[in-house]
Amino acid sequence: MNKGLVIIPTYNEKENIENIIRTVFTLNTPFDILVVEDNSPDGTAAIVKRLMAEFPARLNILERKGKQGLGTAYITGFKWALQHKYDYIFEMDADFSHNPADLERLYASLHDDNADVAIGSRYITGVNVVNWPMGRVLMSYYASAYVRLITGMEIRDTTAGFVGWTRKVLETIDLDKIKFVGYAFQIEMKFTAIKLGFKVVEIPIIFTDRTLGESKMNNSIFREAVFGVISLRRRGMLGKIKPKKQT
Repeated sequence: MNKGLVIIPTYNEKENIENIIRTVFTLNTPFDILVVEDNSPDGTAAIVKRLMAEFPARLNILERKGKQGLGTAYITGFKWALQHKYDYIFEMDADFSHNPADLERLYASLHDDNADVAIGSRYITGVNVVNWPMGRVLMSYYASAYVRLITGMEIRDTTAGFVGWTRKVLETIDLDKIKFVGYAFQIEMKFTAIKLGFKVVEIPIIFTDRTLGESKMNNSIFREAVFGVISLRRRGMLGKIKPKKQT
């Protein structure tokens, strides 16, 4: 079995973290988990550390000094995954908005169907979002349409945060040059993978908004996504997106 790692960034996820970890570990595919923890004041890290005694070979934690953004959390996790020789690396939220069972479908796309990037897509077969107010659904849907218009990407769910990557993709992307830290990070990573010639596929999922804990979305994150895609297009047109130089 090829090694798969699920990266879960956390900040104040005490209501969800134990359940999401236990659920991932019940799947038929034996994923490991890396929690990237941003010094949650609610004790999230203590819960993870307690569970590490129960799952010593499969559960890991990286603790950071404070909130540094979603993008930097994943970049930190990606580098850790490469250092520890994982073949397939997955992004997933802690709050059950992504169904852990769908990890196996993303894994199959990478392992069996030879995709390089597999996106758990809310919009590839319509609008598959549960428990969001209509305003947020429309904002998200049309944000993806805007990104497609500006960047030329054909991906329907450009801001998706439920994504699987092969080791080869993350070794090829120069992770130190990924600029965005909020949800624009998700757009930048997909855009970069496409520009570097990788096969990106979308797998339909149903996204269910969190029932416990608080959303981390805010206006600054949204603004970064709106204006960031313009700079992405410029960088792409100028040929500035290049593979990492191998040492």
